[in-house]
Amino acid sequence: MNFGSIDEILEFAIGKEKEAVAFYNSLAQEATRASLKGIFENFAKEEEKHAALLSDISGNKEKIDSYEFKNIPDLKISDYMVEQEYEQGMPLPEILKLAMKREEKAVKLYQTLSDQTDNQDAKKLFLMLVQEESKHKLGLESMYDDFLADQGN
Repeated sequence: MNFGSIDEILEFAIGKEKEAVAFYNSLAQEATRASLKGIFENFAKEEEKHAALLSDISGNKEKIDSYEFKNIPDLKISDYMVEQEYEQGMPLPEILKLAMKREEKAVKLYQTLSDQTDNQDAKKLFLMLVQEESKHKLGLESMYDDFLADQGN
């Protein structure tokens, strides 16, 4: 992928976030249990926050310059999972695996794009996206880990 400007990167990333919102909203509509519907709606809201963040950054270099990077732990749970397709009636752990893999792929995509550019502004923007997707991945992995821990009780 080649991007000609920061705005093209943002447009691409916003499109990816909107795809994720649509994906999670479609799962919420298909959900047969209220608890799953709520989980999917929360996932969609998180992705909407990412899209809003990116839209806010668009055309505002100061937002990029002032972004604070933090160390986001990687539980690496999704690293050991196989990608799968959603099936109606899928149990919660499988849904969480599906969501974790999606976030893992997003992290890897933005990290790869960061590694491939020499443009420092583009690199910083890609690393911002890595961090935002890493936060979401960590949340999902923590939820999955908590779910499994509760199964022993």
